Amino acid sequence: MHQIRRVAMLSLHTSPLDQPGGGDAGGMNVYVRALALELAATGVAVDIYTRRTSPDQPETVALDSLVSVHHIVAGPFGKVSKEALPELITEMADAVADHVSALPGEPVRVIHSHYWVSGMAGILVAKRLDLPLVHTMHTMARVKNQHLPQGQSAEPGVREDGEQHIVAAATRLIANTTAEAAELERHYDGCEQRIDVVSPGVDLKIFKPAFRDRSRQDLGIAPGSFHVVFAGRLQRLKGPHVLVKAAAILRAQRPDINLQLSFLGSRSGSDKYDLQALIEERGLQDSATIYPPVEASKLADWYRSASVVAVPSSSESFGLVALEAQACGTPVIATNVGGLPRAVSDGRTGLLVEGRSPQLWAEAIASLHDFSETRIDMGRAASVFAGSFGWEQTAAHTVLSYDLALTYQYIAPPGC
Repeated sequence: MHQIRRVAMLSLHTSPLDQPGGGDAGGMNVYVRALALELAATGVAVDIYTRRTSPDQPETVALDSLVSVHHIVAGPFGKVSKEALPELITEMADAVADHVSALPGEPVRVIHSHYWVSGMAGILVAKRLDLPLVHTMHTMARVKNQHLPQGQSAEPGVREDGEQHIVAAATRLIANTTAEAAELERHYDGCEQRIDVVSPGVDLKIFKPAFRDRSRQDLGIAPGSFHVVFAGRLQRLKGPHVLVKAAAILRAQRPDINLQLSFLGSRSGSDKYDLQALIEERGLQDSATIYPPVEASKLADWYRSASVVAVPSSSESFGLVALEAQACGTPVIATNVGGLPRAVSDGRTGLLVEGRSPQLWAEAIASLHDFSETRIDMGRAASVFAGSFGWEQTAAHTVLSYDLALTYQYIAPPGC
């Protein structure tokens, strides 16, 4: 029996109640919500803290009998950019600590922060309440800056410094992959003995390989088209423009491919990235369409309607979209960066592309179009591969990290 009965999760810059695919909502929102619900299934109560952005938001929303989302008041109502959030760290930490201290029933034993803003607040909360801090980076400034796409601003120094402080102060660090663990050690002098590798999961009850023809028909995907789906925030980091440019190359070089592109997402925050303008500039209005983000069950239909799902990111700590798509029996083409080589088995469940050259992406798309039997075999292998990434495993390994945090709260583990 594990030691943990209750944990406080900090997701201060974005709420697990938000729709992924737009603004600041993405894979981390899915991660926090799914992990909390799976922890609850093992008997662990989870109190999630996020910043209140509207006076109309209830103080608490129950996701489950053991999972509550608390909206704490810090700063003005309304959205605050991630760049401005550091100014509110102390105020957010005080609000969280006050609320945790007043919780009735089973006491919180561990603070688990997500993303660097929450990590900085988590340090203050953990110190005030004398609790261990477990932190999950999700993304890291120094890694993103190392793979910075042209035209995108570098992550600020205050974030790099904050992440360095978190790595030094956290009791345990959770990395999505061994590659991310190595990046924590290389870029932030992270102690190997304090890093736990825990793979994210996928909801296998929703994302499953069923009714592919029906999904295509219901979504209006033209018969005979080679349908490529992108799901995520429409920003340069995620690379939807790579697909548009690759599609323009294919139109010129391979007019026999009846290519149809579907982009599910919206712009991220203040990002001026205009994908629609690029689509029109390349004359692809008849084959490339942007749709708003959709909830999970509808997203699964989109994945099943796809011939392939594309993840042309310049940096990914893991790539939940790749895993969800494969769970639906759809092969994935992804950039060979970050955690994507862990999420996609190259040549077996999809293809990994070196870099984001539109020509290379065009060739990868064309190869899966031309070898349809290979693509079908990849889809079958993809669903089997993704089946080993259930959230119950993520929760079980996370609990082990919590237990280690309690064990080493006041002493460093051997080797550190």
